[in-house]
Amino acid sequence: MTTDSSLSPALQRIRADVRAMQAYVVQDSDGLLKMDAMENPFSLPLALQAELGQRLGALALNRYPGDGVAQLQQALARYVDLPVGCSVVLGNGSDELISLLALACAQPGAKVLAPLPGFVMYAMSAQLQGLGFVGVPLTADFELDEAAMLAAIAQHRPAITYIAYPNNPTATLWDEAVVQRIIDAVAAQGGIVAIDEAYQPFASRTWLDNIRAEPQRNQHVLLMRTLSKFGLAGVRLGYLIGPAALLAEIDKVRPPYNISVLNSEAALFALEHADVFAAQAAELRAQRSALITALRAMPGIEKCWDSEANMVLVRVADAARTYAGMQARKVLIKNVSTMHSTLANCLRLTVGSADDNARMLAALKDSL
Repeated sequence: MTTDSSLSPALQRIRADVRAMQAYVVQDSDGLLKMDAMENPFSLPLALQAELGQRLGALALNRYPGDGVAQLQQALARYVDLPVGCSVVLGNGSDELISLLALACAQPGAKVLAPLPGFVMYAMSAQLQGLGFVGVPLTADFELDEAAMLAAIAQHRPAITYIAYPNNPTATLWDEAVVQRIIDAVAAQGGIVAIDEAYQPFASRTWLDNIRAEPQRNQHVLLMRTLSKFGLAGVRLGYLIGPAALLAEIDKVRPPYNISVLNSEAALFALEHADVFAAQAAELRAQRSALITALRAMPGIEKCWDSEANMVLVRVADAARTYAGMQARKVLIKNVSTMHSTLANCLRLTVGSADDNARMLAALKDSL
């Protein structure tokens, strides 16, 4: 049997900071109602399942990806009404795009800046690619601290500044004027702004409109989206929109064939039936309103924040106890209370179907 001691010389070849890290943990959801990861609860209609199955079965899996990827880029360009002068780069989910952006910008002394609490992959990708990370705390009510953001940008001159629009795990869609002033400040320092719109199907506005309205003012802005929240979390497909000259440089560090023929064909199929997924998103937005109303009326919920995503953040008296109680009742949510001091005793709930939400609410009520 191989032991850690016998592997010690080989283990020393692994970077010390990597050995000190904890791997990203996906919560075990076997036998549980999964309400922890903001997944779309709706399956494709049976007729569309059959049609998709036929298309996937006919693919040449013995060949490397080819024209299908280019077709998907063109389909996404049409879907978003791509602004003039912009192009699209595809990634194996947003996670890969975040890593590619860090890799492309990994010059000596380069830094990544992002509000906290936020998506964990911004800091992780910076660390893994050798960039410094600067986290700027949000206000107590999870709004951008404009003065702190502007001061940090001036001090650290970040290569990349992330703005999640809306934010995870707070579901906040930040003030448009504040975001633009941050973008302007980054421009003055010669940096890149990455607007992360992973939850765009559930938000009331998109920064793409600002890019169209003021292209010069936003010429250093990249907009990142994913098909996960569109309804294809299992497909792993993210896309980056931005000025063609800038994306051409980032595309140089993208691995060849990073999008499989199965992924690209499934995404193409979904875009051909975008109306089905748009209807699902509309239903989830309606369910979100009902869920927030119920949460705000529930004794023991100390605060329930507004949401522009398919998640809702709440504060309870004892997040660990409530989380454990819900898990015992076969409902899995996300305990975010240890992610950042501002999230003390906070839980993140996924917005699901009416039935899923009712079951989650019942488990929550009994666990407070």
